[in-house]
Amino acid sequence: MTDQMTERVSEPLDELGPVDWIVLEFPGSKFTGEIAPALAALVDSGTVRVLDLLLIRKSDAGEVEYHELSDLAESEIGGLRAYETELAMLLSAEDVASLAAAVEPGSTAALLVWENSWAAPFAAAARHAGGQLVASGRIPVQALLAALEADPVTEDQKEGN
Repeated sequence: MTDQMTERVSEPLDELGPVDWIVLEFPGSKFTGEIAPALAALVDSGTVRVLDLLLIRKSDAGEVEYHELSDLAESEIGGLRAYETELAMLLSAEDVASLAAAVEPGSTAALLVWENSWAAPFAAAARHAGGQLVASGRIPVQALLAALEADPVTEDQKEGN
């Protein structure tokens, strides 16, 4: 996914933070761009920088269509069009096809790639100190919620008794 970085990512490479991606599925193709304000808040605060954003539509028959933001009406994507000129086009056609396989038929998905801008100073310091990332992971929110529900805390435990 990194072989297509372009000059649109204007930060010096040494100052880049970690890059993550997600595929958010909206069953029944009920994607309206309502996530745009939450994403804008993260961008405006300097927490993240959007590097790539693509919409994937999978028909009930399993046929897949890919849409750049410029292909879609404002009513379909809300305020997401604001990121159109900043995109770095990090994903290859093979990457997108592979990720689209996870989308259920009859759904629309947003494929989002972002830089964790908040971590860039730490990442640069680690690189300058000779450090290199050897492992990383992510725990899905659903897994955290399930663990909390499976292990209820009693009132005595809350009070430290």
